Amino acid sequence: MRQLSTIADLRVFTSGAPRPLGLVPTMGALHAGHMALVAAAREECASVVATIFVNPAQFGPAEDLARYPRPLSEDLSMLEAAGVSAAFVPPVEEMFPAGSATTVHVGAPARPLEGEARPGHFDGVATVVAKLLLQVGPERAYFGQKDAQQLAVVRRLVADLDIPVSIVAVPTVREADGLAVSTRNAYLSPEQRAAAPAVYRALAAARDRFRIGAGVPAGAGTQVRAQLEAGCRERLAREPLIDAIDYVAVVDPETMAPWAGPGAAMLAVAVRMGGVRLIDNVLLE
Repeated sequence: MRQLSTIADLRVFTSGAPRPLGLVPTMGALHAGHMALVAAAREECASVVATIFVNPAQFGPAEDLARYPRPLSEDLSMLEAAGVSAAFVPPVEEMFPAGSATTVHVGAPARPLEGEARPGHFDGVATVVAKLLLQVGPERAYFGQKDAQQLAVVRRLVADLDIPVSIVAVPTVREADGLAVSTRNAYLSPEQRAAAPAVYRALAAARDRFRIGAGVPAGAGTQVRAQLEAGCRERLAREPLIDAIDYVAVVDPETMAPWAGPGAAMLAVAVRMGGVRLIDNVLLE
């Protein structure tokens, strides 16, 4: 596996790499969710570039940029063992040199939910993803369903800017108790970690209610957005270690607009446990 730190070296590498080429963008601190992205890329692509870049542009002033874990040697070992062709690990000044003055702003799908809770976050995401796609030039790029709004933003970005790449969604990887795998899970106390699966249980219960006729008791099912949201919120509120519920929303998974039915639907939630913010979602079908 090649380790690259400059855009110039990256472009030399990709110019001779066997195609199709897959891109797996990460911020490091790799876990099973990231490795599922790598595995999907390895299965479909002749070459895979994984990037490790803790993007300061997507962190708010009160967020955890300084303490975000950076176990680079362990990350590189994992990527090499998984068969990644090259790891692109640029310093901040390579990605955002002095004088940088361009930001990519995506509209509608970036506004609600995380967009409201974390102003400016998706501008940072869209800008760095656009740069990576242009720098690497992959045929396919892999993103996790867990960060579903990010996925929608990236798809809108690619469509609007005519970037010739397929965005591939990889299903959420979960622990045995249902908790979505996330770098921030490491910040949970043992008591919080034991309580955190309540998030997925609330989502799964709403998904089961949506599946009218799929084993749901008579009269218990619903496809009414307000009822699904209220039921999920009520279940989350039962867990005393959940300190705040930022949002519970049934949305169109492409636009992030409130779901009006029929068609594709997604239930997304964000909660806070102490200083840790957990997000998760399930598709309703």
